[in-house]
Amino acid sequence: MNELRHQIETEPQSRPSGLQVAYVTVDEKSEGQRIDNFLLKVAKGVPKSHIYRVLRSGEVRVNKGRIDATYRLQLGDIVRIPPMRVAEKPAESAQFVPTGEFPILFEDAQLLVIDKPAGVAVHGGSGVAFGVIEQLRRSRPEAKFLELVHRLDRETSGVLVLAKKRAALVNLHEQIRGNAMDKRYFACVAGQFPNARQHVKLPLFKYSTPEGERRVRVQADGLPSHTVFNRVKAFQGYTLLEAELKTGRTHQIRVHLQSSGFPIVGDDKYGDFALNKALSRSGARPGIKRMFLHAHRLTFTHPATGEPMTVSAALPAECVDFLQQLQHLGDAS
Repeated sequence: MNELRHQIETEPQSRPSGLQVAYVTVDEKSEGQRIDNFLLKVAKGVPKSHIYRVLRSGEVRVNKGRIDATYRLQLGDIVRIPPMRVAEKPAESAQFVPTGEFPILFEDAQLLVIDKPAGVAVHGGSGVAFGVIEQLRRSRPEAKFLELVHRLDRETSGVLVLAKKRAALVNLHEQIRGNAMDKRYFACVAGQFPNARQHVKLPLFKYSTPEGERRVRVQADGLPSHTVFNRVKAFQGYTLLEAELKTGRTHQIRVHLQSSGFPIVGDDKYGDFALNKALSRSGARPGIKRMFLHAHRLTFTHPATGEPMTVSAALPAECVDFLQQLQHLGDAS
């Protein structure tokens, strides 16, 4: 990225701040990257909210044309970057990111696949100072490239894939867009799930609460969303499900289950809040203090070898313990 910054040519502007417009020519290292992620790297220290503001305003141009935040850069593109003020003392805040290592499920020159614990965000933002990606970058200063391939909610545990090369990231994103990546989750829900296999196709709409929190609801003009639920085990008052993601919308599994009448145990956004409180009490039997949603298996094609591969993450101990408690209550009749 330092090499890229050296390619910047500036256009003098008659601005009181003395700031300048910058023009960047996209090279092989940045080819295929989304424009928003590109700007977040080039404009170090600029608040994320400001990056998206200038994108929405049309001040960022590619080849003299307007683009949105999802545009993927092509080799040779010329990006116009408007003047942007750096946040105060960015380096000082960065030093508070601790180094972090997580259980490694698979690693080679292209990929790093970890078992993310519940309660850890995948990246900083929205009130979170840092996440998995910042901690891993801090603990691996020699890594020239390390990016998230996909995301997991903060309270969701399990398989998380990171790319160690730009080409691997682009390839895996193509697999995701083409529905060639098979994502499976375990979810324990309240209630007796009636069908052994059930397709849920409900459109999902993203919005923000008055407090600024991100939420999703079923709405007719929302994005098409499809989840398949397979019943794994029925207990008294609860059901263990496996979820197959056919689309990858924000909070998709959680909202599809809630809207179907089967909230995920421990879900603090879309769950049964009274039940969650009872389950989280000290000494509660059955009891659990987290959301029971775990990304247990991911199948995809290796971006370099072309070979199919499957990576699995075992259920965390607290989830296994909860299922054992349910087993003691007895199976559903």
